[in-house]
Amino acid sequence: MIKDLEAAIGYRFHNIALLQNALTHSSYANERWHNSLLSNERLEFLGDSILGMLVAEYLYRTFPGRPEGELTRMRADMVCEKTLAEVANRIGLGNHLLLGHGEDRLGGRTRDSILADAMESVIAACFLDGGLDAALQFVRKFILVEVPVSRLNNMDYKTALQELVQQKKNQVLSYCLVGQSGPDHDKQFDVELSLNDTVVGRGSGSSKKRAEQMAARDAMEKLFPGKV
Repeated sequence: MIKDLEAAIGYRFHNIALLQNALTHSSYANERWHNSLLSNERLEFLGDSILGMLVAEYLYRTFPGRPEGELTRMRADMVCEKTLAEVANRIGLGNHLLLGHGEDRLGGRTRDSILADAMESVIAACFLDGGLDAALQFVRKFILVEVPVSRLNNMDYKTALQELVQQKKNQVLSYCLVGQSGPDHDKQFDVELSLNDTVVGRGSGSSKKRAEQMAARDAMEKLFPGKV
């Protein structure tokens, strides 16, 4: 079955354990081994950075006349949860996920947040197994196929806010996870955003990344209302 996924993504793993790890949701790891470190969350962390870098480099080289703000918006559209989930559905990634019984019963295989996280994990697994060329091959095949030149829907509030506050010297933004609630299939994360040790924004979301984006948006609405 996992060979079907390798065929779909066009890459054969030397170390198949990396791909298996990329498919392991925290609900499965906690249920089977009582250890979330055995889930794909660490790979997701790595894959998020690799994907962002590869897309940023592609946009930088492909659109030399575009300003930074437009490139940021284009990248945000290309790496957002919705886009990654659509790609995951095209390659049938949900069918290969290892989910806990409860998560599986409640439709985890079609949940956008789970599919997007798994996509980032697979990118990281390709990178660890075959180097940057393997990750780039995956990203070129599935992510760099439709560049939103005129359709700019998403905004990377974290990056936009960072650019605004850095117009003054010695400005430090920090994000802090202050709470989380709910079962594995419906987690809710709460984040506070501080500017120079003063809380300026709060946000909640189904992932820490989404909660941080919402906190950054909240801060922008308060500090730079004309920029949102």
